[in-house]
Amino acid sequence: MNTKRKVFLVSTVLGSMATGGLVGATVLAPTATNAATTSTTATNGSTSTGTLHSNENAAHEKTESAAREAQENAGQVPSVP
Repeated sequence: MNTKRKVFLVSTVLGSMATGGLVGATVLAPTATNAATTSTTATNGSTSTGTLHSNENAAHEKTESAAREAQENAGQVPSVP
């Protein structure tokens, strides 16, 4: 392989790697910055979106366990199936 061809091949590979790195950094940069942030709010096991609205449909109630129904009646987010 002659020298000009080697230089062209090496510069093409290096250019492709640099372009890929820049595109990857541009695409992944928002994800990386969001992943590094932490939340300092305390959670107590309940939802922060307001009150719990349980499904009181008769068909749903037949398939629900007593423990789940008790949690719903207490205003808790059900943690049992």
